[in-house]
Amino acid sequence: MRIHIATDHAGMEFSARLRQHLASAGHDVVDHGPIEYDPADDYPSFCIRAAQAVVRDQAAGVDALGVVFGGSGNGEQIAANKVRGIRAALVWNLSTAELAREHNDANVIAIGARQHTFDEAAGFIDRFIATPFSGEERHARRIGQLAAFEDDGALEPDPRAATPDVLDASDSFDPEAG
Repeated sequence: MRIHIATDHAGMEFSARLRQHLASAGHDVVDHGPIEYDPADDYPSFCIRAAQAVVRDQAAGVDALGVVFGGSGNGEQIAANKVRGIRAALVWNLSTAELAREHNDANVIAIGARQHTFDEAAGFIDRFIATPFSGEERHARRIGQLAAFEDDGALEPDPRAATPDVLDASDSFDPEAG
C-alpha cells in the first residue's frame, strides 16, 4: 500500500522513524513534509499536499492512505479535511484508529507526535492500515451524506424544521425585548 505522510517541524524525528517503520512493513512511503528542520514552518501546506496525493492515488485505483502528524494532530487533521474527498480522523488510541477505518472509511489519520511515544503511534498507524471499512449500510449511508454535502451542500431534512418553537433563519430575535 502507498502511505502518504506529512508533518511540520514538530514531527521531524517521528517522520524519519515512521518512514523506516512503514517501509520495513512493505509499504511504499511518500513523504510530503519538510526536508530540513525549520521551527517556523507551517503544517497546512505539507498536510494538504499529502491529502491531495491520497485523493489522486485513490482516484487512479492505487491503494493509498495518509498519515499527518504534528504537535497535537488537531491542526493537521483540519488541514487534511480541507481537501475534497478526504475523511481525516484524529487518532489517540487503538480503538479510534480502528473505528476511523471500520466506521468512517477514513483515508487519512492525524496523530499528535508530542502526545504519544513512537511505539504507541506506530501501533495506531498499523491498526489503521490493517483495518478495512466494514461496508455496513449505516456507515456507507453516512459517508454518502458527507460526500453529498461536500459536493453541493445537500443535507438531510431537519426534523425540527416543522417544530413551531424553534427559530429559523427568517425569524428575528430582539435581545432587548427579552
